Amino acid sequence: MSTNWRETYLNKICTADEAVRKGIKEGDHLVFGHAAAAPAVVSKALYDNRACFKDLSVFHMLYFGEAWHLKPEMEGIVKPVLNFLEGNSRPAYNERRADFLPCHFHEVPDLFKQKFYPVDVAVVKLSEPDESGYCSFGISNDYTKPACECARTIIAEINPNMPYIGGDNFIHISQIDYIIEDNSPITEIPGPPIGEIEMEIGRRCSELIHDGDTLQLGIGAIPDAVLQCLKDRKDMGIHTEMFTDGVMHMIRSGNINGANKTLHPGKVVTTLIMGSRELYEFLDHNPMIEAYSVNYTNDPFIIGKNKKMISINSCIEVDLTGQVASESIGHNQFSGTGGQVDYLRGARRSEGGFSILAFPSTARNGKESRIVPLLKEGATVTSMRNDVDYFVTEYGVARLKGKTLKQRAYALVEIAHPQFRETLLKNIKERFE
Repeated sequence: MSTNWRETYLNKICTADEAVRKGIKEGDHLVFGHAAAAPAVVSKALYDNRACFKDLSVFHMLYFGEAWHLKPEMEGIVKPVLNFLEGNSRPAYNERRADFLPCHFHEVPDLFKQKFYPVDVAVVKLSEPDESGYCSFGISNDYTKPACECARTIIAEINPNMPYIGGDNFIHISQIDYIIEDNSPITEIPGPPIGEIEMEIGRRCSELIHDGDTLQLGIGAIPDAVLQCLKDRKDMGIHTEMFTDGVMHMIRSGNINGANKTLHPGKVVTTLIMGSRELYEFLDHNPMIEAYSVNYTNDPFIIGKNKKMISINSCIEVDLTGQVASESIGHNQFSGTGGQVDYLRGARRSEGGFSILAFPSTARNGKESRIVPLLKEGATVTSMRNDVDYFVTEYGVARLKGKTLKQRAYALVEIAHPQFRETLLKNIKERFE
């Protein structure tokens, strides 16, 4: 690339208002960066200039921070297209101001490339450029970089607080059309509290994990509890969709070093990161951390190249045959598919690998069992019974792989909360005996 990138950089600097007015046209399809790297400045500019626009579409998954484009007064101006729901987006979806687009996480970039969702404008948050003029996508490569590769126009919020992370995680200044300089802190995502139940689940999961295993961890108290129970393990690796502060602590303690990894040895491979400012500072220019697009990190065939690959995720509800609802409560969409199925299938392909779905045995303060005869009416089956392997609750471990329907049902009853076992056993006798 030309060494004159600094002049190019200066010529592309503009305000957020200028960027949206010049770079976005009526009817455009936008993609917003993900999670803690969501482009808050442009979202606010769209809101402030909403009289100038109509019929815009905005795709994103998690959006943390003030979501101006999701406010009720943006109806008719912006139609959000969501692949995952969280606190910001659930009201818009429930009020029918947003649409939901089902898709496995690793296949999202293909939505853009094949123009199922054509990308006119990619709006991203990046690190400051390095000496060659390359910015890092930092903590959000996932679908963000693929969106830039497909977009007509790229609007970038360049932020000195965004960590510079290596891997296949860069874009050159020459590829960006509008640059907005912003020094706001990157959104911090505090870890959830870990209670006694989560710690017991973490302990039971940890008994399945050995020295040298490579882990994928979801988000939440249970994955954090699992890590806390692995402090006597060594030479563990990470190939994951995302990670939070717990992985940082295990790297610092030496438990995670990737020494035995068969793919990217010695490296922590991820596509998305969220956590504390301490974590973001730890990541900055850290040669051990590499970020890749989600169509690489979450491709089951790539995941399966890691020997002894262990996937740890959670769910909302499981029926007695092993069907898993992880994204809806009955008819109500609650979150999204994410990468759960990607890693269940990837771990199955791994030599010595397997998947774990770990969850508390009850919901609603103990009033409902999460292990049920049938999923709630209208519930989305996120993970099929053919894909699952281990289930873990605070009451034990059940391995379903290789079991008949009747054997599966009895195994799940053994890890259900005791107050619901009698009802579950009655259902088994009616269905299978």
